[in-house]
Amino acid sequence: MVGPLASLKILDFSTLIPGPFASMLLADLGADVVRVEAPHRPDLVRMTPPFDGERSAWHSTLNRNKRSLALDLKHPDAPALVRQLVQTYDIVLEQFRPGVMERLGVGYESLRAANPRLIYCAISAYGQTGPWRDRAGHDINLVAQSGIASHSGYAASGPPPLGVQIADVGSSFTAITGLLAAVIHRQQTGEGQFVDVSMFDAALSWNALAASQYLVGGVEPARETGMLNGGGFYGYYRTRDGSYLAVGSLEPKFWTGFCQAIDRPDLVELGYDPDPEVQAQLKAAIHATIGEHTLAEWRAVFDPLDLCVEPVLTSGEACAHPQTQARAMVVDVPKPEGGVQRQVGAPIRFSVGEPVYRHVGTTLGEHTAEIIGELGYSDAEIASMQTCGLFG
Repeated sequence: MVGPLASLKILDFSTLIPGPFASMLLADLGADVVRVEAPHRPDLVRMTPPFDGERSAWHSTLNRNKRSLALDLKHPDAPALVRQLVQTYDIVLEQFRPGVMERLGVGYESLRAANPRLIYCAISAYGQTGPWRDRAGHDINLVAQSGIASHSGYAASGPPPLGVQIADVGSSFTAITGLLAAVIHRQQTGEGQFVDVSMFDAALSWNALAASQYLVGGVEPARETGMLNGGGFYGYYRTRDGSYLAVGSLEPKFWTGFCQAIDRPDLVELGYDPDPEVQAQLKAAIHATIGEHTLAEWRAVFDPLDLCVEPVLTSGEACAHPQTQARAMVVDVPKPEGGVQRQVGAPIRFSVGEPVYRHVGTTLGEHTAEIIGELGYSDAEIASMQTCGLFG
């Protein structure tokens, strides 16, 4: 194993996006990540199209660089085996509702008794405490509950379903931050700890700028009322051919340059007028002007200029962007049968120790014998465990 996190060994019991996205990035940076998967209830991501042969492309990405251990946690022998495993691992990552791991006999207190240096991270919808601790929630629910949806979208149509999972991926990065902070704490003190990550908390923290308007100013942010959510000229404008320009020319020098570039210098003085009616008229004028030309024509105008005005790209165009290529953000990840699968890579660069992409996500339980063998069990003992249904 190579990479800045090559010294870390992680048992990942999570599913879907939040935990697996976090452990994917940790694995990219060298951590030895073992996905512990239920043999009779596979991760739904494995069934998500598109497919590369029989392999889900999304699963292949989220689980690259990881090994897969099939283990039935409801089997009576499972808790003892997990306690053996954690004696040689640094981190446990799980994503069940609060109390589930305890009921299975592999909760924090049980595993900490086997390894006092263990760092145990639990990701859940609302966290381990509070009146909503046992409530289910998906990304759209957490975005709604955090306040983000209340001031996103248009006043006439309401909040849109977003194209990315804010709470899911946001809690992934929150978990990574918490885990690595706990690793540093352990280096200093020798003690492990429990890291409680709430997807709701993560989404709420991402809403801090808008929430401060209420907490300090007593004003509830609403759709199309602020400079950044459609209340001003900052926004998207449709071109004649149905594409869009993203106009983020907030600073005076950018705003003045933008107005000059679209040949509307008369709009400069309106840019920072606080009157909502003036802003509505301003946006209507920009919409009309941008709508007179195609995206290609506007790109010919704005590409040479540095005014925070850019085209809205498709995912394919974003992957082919010269900056994407220069930063090596699209990578070729080896497949076990030969060839490679193209994926979006890790978004972190180091002066020493770049991310390494060893393989795509594997079949369920592919490394079970290898991982259990590392505990000192013989092939015959592993076969006996298989026969009794421990591994499905």
